[in-house]
Amino acid sequence: MSTPELTTLLIANRGEIACRIMRTAKNMGLTTVAVHSAIDRDARHSREADLRVDLGGSKAADSYLAIDRLIEAARASGAHAIHPGYGFLSENADFARAIENAGLIFLGPPASAIDAMGSKSAAKALMEQAGVPLVPGYHGEAQDIETFRAAAERIGYPVLLKATAGGGGKGMKVVEHIGELAESLASAQREALSSFGDARMLVEKYVLTPRHVEIQVFADRHGHCLYLNERDCSIQRRHQKVVEEAPAPGLTTSLRKAMGEAAVKAAQAIGYVGAGTVEFLLDARGEFFFMEMNTRLQVEHPVTEYITGLDLVEWQIRVARGESLPITQEQVPLTGHAIEVRLYAEDPANDFLPATGTLELYREPAPGPGRRVDSGVAEGDSISPFYDPMLGKLIAWGEDREQARLRLLTMLDEFAVGGVRTNLAFLRRIIAHPAFAAAQLDTGFIPRYQAQLLPQTDEPDDTFWQAAAEVFSQSQPARIDHADPYSPWAASSGFRAGLPAQTDVRLSCNGQTRNI
Repeated sequence: MSTPELTTLLIANRGEIACRIMRTAKNMGLTTVAVHSAIDRDARHSREADLRVDLGGSKAADSYLAIDRLIEAARASGAHAIHPGYGFLSENADFARAIENAGLIFLGPPASAIDAMGSKSAAKALMEQAGVPLVPGYHGEAQDIETFRAAAERIGYPVLLKATAGGGGKGMKVVEHIGELAESLASAQREALSSFGDARMLVEKYVLTPRHVEIQVFADRHGHCLYLNERDCSIQRRHQKVVEEAPAPGLTTSLRKAMGEAAVKAAQAIGYVGAGTVEFLLDARGEFFFMEMNTRLQVEHPVTEYITGLDLVEWQIRVARGESLPITQEQVPLTGHAIEVRLYAEDPANDFLPATGTLELYREPAPGPGRRVDSGVAEGDSISPFYDPMLGKLIAWGEDREQARLRLLTMLDEFAVGGVRTNLAFLRRIIAHPAFAAAQLDTGFIPRYQAQLLPQTDEPDDTFWQAAAEVFSQSQPARIDHADPYSPWAASSGFRAGLPAQTDVRLSCNGQTRNI
């Protein structure tokens, strides 16, 4: 097999994942190409790329989802390959085909593999044939209420309705008893049609208090496929992951092996190539069931990188060049523990409504061993309403879980964001919670402890702001300019000729900014 030329890489994405992909690509000596919408001209990913192409438009449909514009951008910039990142077109088989038809390299699986996993019903049928354990359910073509009623009675309540073409919690309803089924099915179908253009549903047994454990798989073009350990993603809000960690606490070696081998079966059943993730539900008895396969690089891939010492983006590039996987299954490392949280511009006090505005203050934790921040913004950047409000991810590694947890808590304490509301305090409460410290994890964690994780708090009053300003001022060095140690103008005392001393301080707390 000849090695395709791959020296220039276009990243068909934005934000933290675009910046993260560029970092590895540059380390490998590749020329990086960013694409941006009209409002992302000055975004961090645009600033950091070697080349950039303006796609125009503000909405995603006119820019990051415009296949023709992305292909043209690759041709115009001389790119040999396109990395889709996650979200946007990353799991769009038509995009993968368009790239291949244009004579370019897609840093992802074959379009046929994306197609195979694009429908939850079809994917489950394939997994059943491959011998991968499934949650009892109905995944057929008939979509009438009588079919679903019969299936639910056979499975036993509670059941879970899911959109066959969906993800991210959309088109998903828990049904506790038969009286709720008709209304829940109609509601889920409307939501699925609105979100995905496809109203088809499936129904499964609703596994009570499960854990969400996923397996990172990687395959090359020579028939080799590995599993790179697992991640626990049980801490979720409305089916959206909030905290991810690796390895999953409490998994035995035999269970890890069984889940890993099942994930490899799933990948091989669809001729997979590249990085992918097979998601399972794990119940209290230690039984696991296939949920879905994400045919892309996951948001939470850094925790896997930390415990294995591998760079998954580098592997993607090498596999795209036709190289074989560099290690065997027996050589896959597992060292220490890593935990990741997702930092969003959103208002937890207002039902997590996405927040917009200017990052008047943005200070990341100090770098150090076992500390990593993958972000896509900088101080002064604007957060628009057009895209996902993720600002970045904080990842901590430790020799064991507790060291990683405490390190992450310190990082969260050091992080400062002003001008835009964020979920920073919410994340800290999760990581500090006694149940999280004890690794008591399941998908009901956030609803169960919601009163503690989202306490009702009053707005800070003037006394708070004044006291905070005084403490901040006292923490500053006595002099702001050491060039002239005797000049009163170089002191931080607020000296003013003929007027009382005055120091102006700008503080931010929970998204509020105040000048004191």
